Amino acid sequence: MRLGINLGYWGAGMDHDNLAVAQEADRLGYSVCWAAEAYGSDAPTVLSWVAAQTERIEIGSGIFQIPARTPAMTAMTAATLDSLSGGRFRLGLGVSGPQVSEGWYGVKFDKPLARTREYVEIVRKAMSRERLSHQGEHWTLPLPDGPGKPIKLTVHPVREHIPLYIAAIGPKNLEQTGEIADGALLVFFAPEHAEETTLGAVRAGRAKAGKGLEGFDICPTVPMAIGDDDDIEALADFFRPYTALYVGGMGSRKQNFYNKLTQRMGYEKEAAEIQDRYLAGDKDGAAAAVPRRLIDATTLLGSVERVADRMRAYAEAGVGTLNLAPAGFTLEERVASLRAGVEALERSGAA
Repeated sequence: MRLGINLGYWGAGMDHDNLAVAQEADRLGYSVCWAAEAYGSDAPTVLSWVAAQTERIEIGSGIFQIPARTPAMTAMTAATLDSLSGGRFRLGLGVSGPQVSEGWYGVKFDKPLARTREYVEIVRKAMSRERLSHQGEHWTLPLPDGPGKPIKLTVHPVREHIPLYIAAIGPKNLEQTGEIADGALLVFFAPEHAEETTLGAVRAGRAKAGKGLEGFDICPTVPMAIGDDDDIEALADFFRPYTALYVGGMGSRKQNFYNKLTQRMGYEKEAAEIQDRYLAGDKDGAAAAVPRRLIDATTLLGSVERVADRMRAYAEAGVGTLNLAPAGFTLEERVASLRAGVEALERSGAA
């Protein structure tokens, strides 16, 4: 199992330190540095900035939003980042959600699975530098009855195959991801529930492609807070607002993928209460309603020894790249967490 670092969204208040965090992760041997986008800063700009000032660590889009770009533009961006970084780019894609897709980009959030499959097909075709021609439900290239003609990418990616990941939560999306991608970007991944929430669906998709799980990267982002084992409750409190935001407020009452995931892990009653409180404007109440055991199952909390035990569980659950999101408000705290992560991985025996 390898370690990654997830810088999250740019503009979250710790931007000044993010480059130093990425550089320290590079020095410590972390495998990949991911950057996200929603409706603030874009990921490609951040990744190019990090790539220019690091040496070995790979850079990954976690994620590029499908409604934000045409597939050909995504292929161009991926090829450019791979070239500029010397072959260090990983392409992560996702459909985002209905509020962002329709409210920010003006793109109808319909048939997300079919849209993702078609998007990936075009991106792969474009990155392979074959002349781009596609006739599908969502995209037609070139447009008929016009001056356009099939053309090919002029940029040569460093690698023939840029790893492609898809952010997936629901069973159908996970199955399709297993079929068409090289890895799955996950959140709220609990090793104890890996089979029913993730692996079963991914395995089914791999089987459709005539493949097994070997070579497929199970790649969750896991928040981490290092501290005393006698103070786990206080450490868990770091992540109550984060968990409440996703389970309670990330999406509408009818369409919240994270709420449904929490239900599949056995927290039906708690997920409903968190959502009710959050959507009613009681964010503090929603955070207080998050069960400690849910936070503990989906984060890394406590001493290096306790974190090492949990890392071993992640590795045994099939995780290939474990992306850390360390808690901390200062650069010193975040760097200390990065170093503790490396020490924990070594102690776990999962490296």
